[in-house]
Amino acid sequence: MSLHYVFKVRGASLLWVLLLSATRVLASGEHADSAKPLNILLFTADDLDRNSLGCYGSTVRDISPNIDGFAQSALKFDRAFVNSAICQPSRGILATGLYEHNSGVNGFFKMNDTSTIPLIMEIVRAHGYATGILGKVGHSTPKKSFMWDYAYDQQDLGNGRSPSIYYTRTVAFLKQCRQENRPFYFMVNSHDPHRPFCDPAIPLKNGEELPSRLYNPDEISVPGFVPDLPLVRKELSYYYNSTKRLDDTFGKVIQALEESGLAENTLVVFLSDNGIAIPFAKANAYYSSNRTPLLVRWPGVTKAGRIDGDDMVASIDFFPTILEALGIPAPSKVDGRSFLGLLKGKKQADRGRIYGQIDYKAGGGPTPMRSVATKKFLYIYNAWADGGRVYRNNNEGLTMKAMEAAAATDSFVKERVREWEIREPEELYDLEQDGDCIHNLIDKAGFATVVTQYRADLLRWMARTHDPLLDNYQHRQDTVLALADFYKVFPEAEKLDNNKQTYSKGKGKGED
Repeated sequence: MSLHYVFKVRGASLLWVLLLSATRVLASGEHADSAKPLNILLFTADDLDRNSLGCYGSTVRDISPNIDGFAQSALKFDRAFVNSAICQPSRGILATGLYEHNSGVNGFFKMNDTSTIPLIMEIVRAHGYATGILGKVGHSTPKKSFMWDYAYDQQDLGNGRSPSIYYTRTVAFLKQCRQENRPFYFMVNSHDPHRPFCDPAIPLKNGEELPSRLYNPDEISVPGFVPDLPLVRKELSYYYNSTKRLDDTFGKVIQALEESGLAENTLVVFLSDNGIAIPFAKANAYYSSNRTPLLVRWPGVTKAGRIDGDDMVASIDFFPTILEALGIPAPSKVDGRSFLGLLKGKKQADRGRIYGQIDYKAGGGPTPMRSVATKKFLYIYNAWADGGRVYRNNNEGLTMKAMEAAAATDSFVKERVREWEIREPEELYDLEQDGDCIHNLIDKAGFATVVTQYRADLLRWMARTHDPLLDNYQHRQDTVLALADFYKVFPEAEKLDNNKQTYSKGKGKGED
């Protein structure tokens, strides 16, 4: 297919179109250090635990040579986070630069049809960029009205799990962009290591490929936030198979970029949309939920192999950072903050905290969570937790089955299962001593001052960003008022509360 550029921002306001038109002569998609327009390649992993990668400390043999090799040519952030640990809301933040409650993408549904909030794809298109996407198209496109110039989804990519097809599709897109002399914004989304994990005993389907290496249960490592049980190891060996295939796919996409001759003028970003799909990670607000690998390579700008181990950056910052790199003004309403200066090796103040949120997960009722993390502590507010509602999600798999079985004879595992299903309304963890978030310090002696500080911090953030849960949070000590506030924001919860044991079961809001 040919890429035909039309000067039209689908769904954006006329005012924003005019503003983009006025700045196009000045910017033209060019960054400050080159006469050529800068290309953007955003590669996302799907449900990847950061610590699964060799460059982030994994001891699993030969798990990520392609990503590790890329890290040697890139800037690596050690304190990078996503602000929402669920696929579609996480990708909505990348596209809008707004927190969930400000964009409307706070679950598995689109923005309002009348929304005038501009997407990053709309903005760069208005500056002459070709927009392309591979995989996760629905989750990465917050507006129904937006159509990518070049798009292939899961069914056209070997079920999103074929490195060779990703290579072919990438080659084709880059070739067309080069022939038409157009800069590009290209979002490549692997469907690995999302469930179902790669079990070699299950036949491949729909063009899937096996990874270049398979793992046995005794070759992998178990994250500290779940118990090390035989069935857990079995499932995680399948996860590592999928992670290996992710690395294979990333390697093929970077190979295609290098072969195209466009690599030297392409800013490449690698990150995950959220943590691993097992208990206490994805679809929650723990450290393992929101931490992400973040690798950025901008030839001539980022220093190869440099590690930023101090600054806390987040997915909310992607939108303004990319626009500033392209020399394009950001909209007036953006929740994130550009970290372009960090890419250039400069210092930035106030890079010491990250805010997170969950509203809806896949299936069941709303489970709103809010969090604030610093290098030292993580504070979580579980607005849904009332001592009766049971939390479950669709990421439990064999790991939860193993935990439930072990709970019959192991008191520690029994308590972990209880903590998974019935949360405390507030949680506090010392990330330096307990990065796996095992020991809740919220009521422990000696932490009252810390709790007060983090509560005040979260309250300020909620007020500043106009979080609809603000009243609920302010009334959290008054169960009657808090419940009324909860139902006001999430009215569907009132009916689901008729049976709190099944609160998390069934289809969720926005799901067909």
